[in-house]
Amino acid sequence: MDDIPKHILAERALAAARRCVASRFAGAAFVFVTGSIIRGEGTAFSDIDLVVVFPALERAWRESFTEDGFPVEAFIHDPQTLAHYLHQDADSGYPIMVNMVATGSILGPDIERARLIQAQAASVIAAGPKPLDGPSYDMLRYQVTDLADDLRGARPPEEVAAIAAHLYQKLADLILLGRGAWAGRGKWAPRVMRTLDAQLAAEFDAAFRLAAGGDGARFLALADRELARNGGRCFDGFRQEAPLEARRLEQAPVPTRTSP
Repeated sequence: MDDIPKHILAERALAAARRCVASRFAGAAFVFVTGSIIRGEGTAFSDIDLVVVFPALERAWRESFTEDGFPVEAFIHDPQTLAHYLHQDADSGYPIMVNMVATGSILGPDIERARLIQAQAASVIAAGPKPLDGPSYDMLRYQVTDLADDLRGARPPEEVAAIAAHLYQKLADLILLGRGAWAGRGKWAPRVMRTLDAQLAAEFDAAFRLAAGGDGARFLALADRELARNGGRCFDGFRQEAPLEARRLEQAPVPTRTSP
């Protein structure tokens, strides 16, 4: 499928989505079909994302399968479980499910309700994430501070690369959320950053590539600059309390190994 035009690939993917909804999810009230391949931006290896909404379920779930050669990831909900995850997305700063609902093509009989939920999701995206403050802000700054400190001083190149790989997502979150933009996980982080500020995204990418090769100086400088922009380093005085329920009434026995 590598040589198939993207618009043809998108049409085939949507047709495959219709077939699997009819065969696997009969009785669904509505379905949001999305993903880069549906938008005409994907490749032969891109998957189809489905948000399937039934009138009522005991619990939500997700499953993965292949339909007509397309990998499919399906998220199965009823209106209440979908609302839970949409709110969770908005609170986390990563609008993964919100984006799927906001950009999806709608299938199913209850089109009007689906359009209402889609409009609400689009308004969440437009409003942006909640301000970055409080304990979650302190934790993110602490994590970036701690990882940046690991880059200081002489280290073997393989350790620099490993630290930079861990720092990548945290620093991207600080850059994006600190500027009032939604964050993105994995491949979405550089995409969102390019949309926000192409020059900053290029600087971030160049610094990370050097760090991945063992030279962490520019990535460290970028981390220090972003920390300064967001209230400075967070280390002295940082405190995170464990939940009250984080205890066992009886001490668990220490496992022992026996010789074969």
